[in-house]
Amino acid sequence: MSYAPTPSQTVGPFYGYALPFPRGGEVAPTGHPDTITLHGYVYDGAGNPVPDALVETWQPAPDGSRAGAPGSLRHDPVTGEVIGRDGVAFTGFGRVPTDADGHWAVRTLPPGGVSYIAVAVFARGLLHHLYTRAYLVDEPGDALLGALDPARRATLVTRPEADRTYRFDIRLQGEGETVFLEFQ
Repeated sequence: MSYAPTPSQTVGPFYGYALPFPRGGEVAPTGHPDTITLHGYVYDGAGNPVPDALVETWQPAPDGSRAGAPGSLRHDPVTGEVIGRDGVAFTGFGRVPTDADGHWAVRTLPPGGVSYIAVAVFARGLLHHLYTRAYLVDEPGDALLGALDPARRATLVTRPEADRTYRFDIRLQGEGETVFLEFQ
C-alpha cells in the first residue's frame, strides 16, 4: 500500500489561541515613565483587516543590550499554565494577536542603539512568517532605508501619533505592501 504525501500547511490560524500569552504586548515594565506604544493594523492584499494574525516584536533594551531578561513565557509552577510576564523585567520580546479589526499593539521602551523594532508576522495563507522593521524615526544613515525608493521606504517608517505613540500598519501584499526581509 502506498500513501500520498501529507500536503503542506500554512502558518495559521491555529496560533490565535495557542501562541498568545497573558500581557504579551506589555514589554515595558509596569508604570515605566519612558513607555511607548507601537500599534497598527494588519491588512491583506485586498486591503481588508486580518483578524487572526499574530505579531511578534524584538528589540534591544534602552541601553542597547540585547540579552533581555528571561521570563516572557513564565509558567505557574502549580498549574503549568502560562502566566506571562512578571511586570518588572524588560525582556525585549512581545507577541500579540490582532483583534477582530486586525489591530495589534505593544507597549515597550525605546530601543537603544537602533532606530527600529524588529517585527515578525504570522497570518493565514502564509507558508512562512514575514520579517520587517518598524522604524520609529526615518534614519538618514540606515543602510536598509537608504537602499529603498521613497514609497517603499515609507512602508517601514512609523507615523507618530499622540504622545509617545507610533502607528505601524502592515500590508501583506498589494498596493503599499510592507517591505519584508529575507534571512538566510
